[in-house]
Amino acid sequence: MAVYTVVTAADLAAFLARYDVGAAESFKGIAEGVQNSNYLLETTRGRFILTLYEHLVDLQALPWFLALTTHLADKGLPVPRPIVARDGAALQMLNGRPAALIEFVSGVSVTDPDVPEAEACGAALGRLHVAVADFGPERANDLGQPHWPAMAARCGAGVAGIDAALPGLIARGVATTRDWPDTLPRATVHSDLFPDNVLMLSGRVTGLIDFYFACTDLIAYDYAVTHAAWCFSGDGKIYHADRAAGLAAGYATTRGLSGEEISALPRLGVGAALRFTLTRTYDWLNTPADALVTRKDPMAFARRIAWYEHATPAQMLGA
Repeated sequence: MAVYTVVTAADLAAFLARYDVGAAESFKGIAEGVQNSNYLLETTRGRFILTLYEHLVDLQALPWFLALTTHLADKGLPVPRPIVARDGAALQMLNGRPAALIEFVSGVSVTDPDVPEAEACGAALGRLHVAVADFGPERANDLGQPHWPAMAARCGAGVAGIDAALPGLIARGVATTRDWPDTLPRATVHSDLFPDNVLMLSGRVTGLIDFYFACTDLIAYDYAVTHAAWCFSGDGKIYHADRAAGLAAGYATTRGLSGEEISALPRLGVGAALRFTLTRTYDWLNTPADALVTRKDPMAFARRIAWYEHATPAQMLGA
């Protein structure tokens, strides 16, 4: 269970006294997630998630994350809203950890998306990109294109031990993305909109969650990250053109891509696949065997690098 900081009944009662959310009726730890301590809370006035932020999260950026999700909720997006305490702040302290009480949103994350679900995701992503147009604060992408050569170097000499093809795929990805389309439109982006971060009910998006990799970057790069996450089989061996067409069709209904953004999609796709290949490679080589985190196969995204290298913009849109 992803609970690192224990909250007793007395701790919870004192914490809830800071809010106008009623008294606790049910309180239990949530198994999902590995970075924070999460609890499902039911009170006399509703359901909430209590999150205590642990050391793996950028604690200095927490006010930015909470401001972003508040902004998106205010815009009507299905984003869990941080609850403001009586002192006017959404970020509190609980048992020595920064903590926030967040709205509970219903829905189930998708494990193997179909075409209508990809289309619904595309429409939601477009709404998000439109909604952040007047969100002023910026946050650098610490896992973005300028950092990829250094991230590759940090993986060290053990990369070939994962797969003999992996060093070459990483090297080609770094080389391809040195020429980056920096003049494309930028905004606040999610940058991690995998299927497990989209909640759905009956094909309708009910929740966009986990904004802890959100940052300021190219809008079309965020589209490419979502494309890489939604349009391939889990192992990266099969490309689902029908899902890509659905994603593009949904996105076109709410924002749409410009001609310049479409032309840049293959290179952006290489970058999206490289980013997750690099973090997965580093984690594979440096995660202790007894860690709570389950290592993810970097080859699943390295294979996507190889596909994007030869893709056309039309293929990325599902043609």
